[in-house]
Amino acid sequence: MMSELKSRRLSVADYEAILALWQRAGLHSIRPEGRDSRSEFEKQLQHGQIVIGLEDGDKLIGVVVATNDTRKGWINRIAIDPEYRRRGYGEELVHAAEAALSELGLKIMAALIEDYNKASLALFNKLGYGPHLEVHYVSKRESSNA
Repeated sequence: MMSELKSRRLSVADYEAILALWQRAGLHSIRPEGRDSRSEFEKQLQHGQIVIGLEDGDKLIGVVVATNDTRKGWINRIAIDPEYRRRGYGEELVHAAEAALSELGLKIMAALIEDYNKASLALFNKLGYGPHLEVHYVSKRESSNA
């Protein structure tokens, strides 16, 4: 593990740092005026969402969101600051999310990865996650911020 960094569970107090990291990391699915607003983020935490961060001193350099549907653990929104990539921090965050979800008794871990995100696909393949080619992701949204 990467010993120079510290990992910890993040809270709503970390919201601005998380949002800034997601933006630096180039996450395209962020909706700060909707589902990713501070108030929605706070609700998500209250309903069991787990957010784990990696910090270099006071700087948040990595984050992962772990959720569950009571059957599966879901690993979402993994992001590493571009200046810290290719050092194993993404792997460390996935392991931390898996451990947090395992503590809840979950035995299946899953992630949805956009096809263009080759780095995340490679990371999850390296960690033993396999594709499910027969699955089609569909969604229905009330608005573009949902």
